Amino acid sequence: MKIEKFLVVMSLAMLIGIIPVSRAFSQEKAVSLNYANFFPPTHAHAICGDAWAKEIEKRTNGRVKITYFPGGALGKGDEIYDNVLKGVADIGMSVFGYTPGRFPSMEAIEVVFGYRSAKAATSVINDFYKKFKPKELDDVKVLYLHAHGPGILHTKKPVYKLEDLAGMKIRSTGTNAQMVKALGGTPVAMPQGDTYEALQKGVVDGTFVPIEALKGWKQGEVIKYTTECYQVGYTQSVFVVINLKKWNSLPKDVQTIFEQTSMEWIPKTAAVWDEIDQGGRDFSLSLGNKIIPLSNEEGARWAKAVEPIANQYVEKVASKGLPGKEYVAEVRELIKKYNK
Repeated sequence: MKIEKFLVVMSLAMLIGIIPVSRAFSQEKAVSLNYANFFPPTHAHAICGDAWAKEIEKRTNGRVKITYFPGGALGKGDEIYDNVLKGVADIGMSVFGYTPGRFPSMEAIEVVFGYRSAKAATSVINDFYKKFKPKELDDVKVLYLHAHGPGILHTKKPVYKLEDLAGMKIRSTGTNAQMVKALGGTPVAMPQGDTYEALQKGVVDGTFVPIEALKGWKQGEVIKYTTECYQVGYTQSVFVVINLKKWNSLPKDVQTIFEQTSMEWIPKTAAVWDEIDQGGRDFSLSLGNKIIPLSNEEGARWAKAVEPIANQYVEKVASKGLPGKEYVAEVRELIKKYNK
């Protein structure tokens, strides 16, 4: 009997000891996050972002549940970063350039031109961030960064040379609005989601975007020409960040899963950008649109026209105590390295 009583007592003790652990585990399973993305639901980077979220859920064995809101359902592109800060969204993906002046260090990625692929641009931005760790991003946890393939010109009228661009109203955002102006066009700022209608209604005559947008955002339906001006091919950098308070509340092993998965998604995301660039090109050609390559001589004219932009950037950020000259030099070296 004594032995039986002892076993009963031990069983009860073990049960009591297990309950807090079970409750803690249950609480971990209940961690719920929402994720805001401005890309439309059918866009490859809405799908890619969703795949990342599902992978997090899988690797945490359901301890993290992510509710996904693509298509601007939880904030437009220029609202997402602030919504993450406020906790409206726990995780957000959007473009740095949608809020000009907000991220002065990261703008360095966008004031140096000549990108040839998304793989190169994505490598550049992640190397740049790792080296400089700009303080402007200290109020969030950066999960990963990526950048689109070369932004080039798409118009309703043909553009063969700089003179053809003069006075044309061109949709642009952030730093590349300066590029449009330097090339003789008239920049018109607007988010990507408004561009189709603006082209359709003649509010703008063209847009500077990666060629993937001709399919991903259906803009091939409302332009007729693409000018392959890779000599001034720009990129815009995209962030995936999480609310810092929410991040700090996650268990360490869950944080490790987020970080490891995000590192794997950097090359995956770059590959998706390059793949959909080809898809955008094919889609536009299937509609009967024309692609106009620039000659080396004409391309050199375009490149020379935009040279002052980097110098202006250096002067601007120097007034904020930032090493703009070092930033630009680093980006140029990284472009050379990764364009090969």
